[in-house]
Amino acid sequence: MTWRMPSETARHDRTWMAFPRTGTTLGDGEAWRETGYAAWTAVAHAISEFEPVTMVVDPSERERARRMLGSHIEQIEAPLDEFWMRDFGPTFVLDDDRPGVLGAVDWIFNGWGDHGWADWKKSAEIARFIAAHSGAELVSSVLVNEGGGIHVDGEGTVLVTDTVQLDPRRNPYADRSRVEAELARTLGATKVIWLPRGLARDYDEFGTSGHVDIVATIASPGVLLLHRQSNPEHPDHQVMQELRAHVEKTTDATGRRWTILELDAPAQIRDEEGFVDYSYVNHLAVNGGIVACGFGDEEADAAAKDVLQQAYPGRQVVTLDSRAIFARGGGIHCITQQQPSVPSKVA
Repeated sequence: MTWRMPSETARHDRTWMAFPRTGTTLGDGEAWRETGYAAWTAVAHAISEFEPVTMVVDPSERERARRMLGSHIEQIEAPLDEFWMRDFGPTFVLDDDRPGVLGAVDWIFNGWGDHGWADWKKSAEIARFIAAHSGAELVSSVLVNEGGGIHVDGEGTVLVTDTVQLDPRRNPYADRSRVEAELARTLGATKVIWLPRGLARDYDEFGTSGHVDIVATIASPGVLLLHRQSNPEHPDHQVMQELRAHVEKTTDATGRRWTILELDAPAQIRDEEGFVDYSYVNHLAVNGGIVACGFGDEEADAAAKDVLQQAYPGRQVVTLDSRAIFARGGGIHCITQQQPSVPSKVA
């Protein structure tokens, strides 16, 4: 069999999410915790205007989830500690030789490199739970990886980062050839583009060490959306200049050179923790739409929306304030995971 991860712009049956629960990620203080609950809930409601949403809910949050999500968002209970569904949930794949078969890749999840602060062992079981619930064929992987560490075009190209898949805290015995072989087996990757690093803040104590989904994404075959930080006071100004120069030298799986569209970061470059990693790249494609991150910067949010509408013609772009999500370590793409429609279900 040959598994293939379709483009995120392919039609979905649903989007999966996980509801926040108390702990390190949600944070301390009732008022602050409420901003997390509200942000995850707003994303779920926005997606539900385009396609079904299934929310995995820890039993301790049962009543709050019912109250905030309402009856139109499916809720299923399972033990959670973390709630970044992109990273511990399954990566769904298709088998082009067996129409109607859905696969679910179960990467090993170890809390982004087994950081001392991370509680992750309950959420590490969720990929198998979702595979069973969705009727997907389980594709077990020995690679420590997260969904935020990969982006594909559905035609064999995958973007990854040296500091994620080759992180010694994740895969101490891996090299590029081993990672590429596993991505070929699980995702159908025929061309792996290795980025040397991610954004600066992602290397802080609570970072992922360079997830690609905040740096670059493939909007359509041959079209790359790339983060840009125009303020030279921000370390990502230099980082992104180097990353752009790097990707300009690469081609996709078919040999195409990239058409690069840049998404300018908002004007704010710092918060109370240091340099921010606010990025419009971290959006979610849904059926007929794009759910995009906003940062309370009217001019920058509008400019990003224009670029996204150019990159995804015919889709409605909805922007949500995502600062409460970024304050906890990620964005809209990080808290969601799409389940593609299998061929037999496409009209």
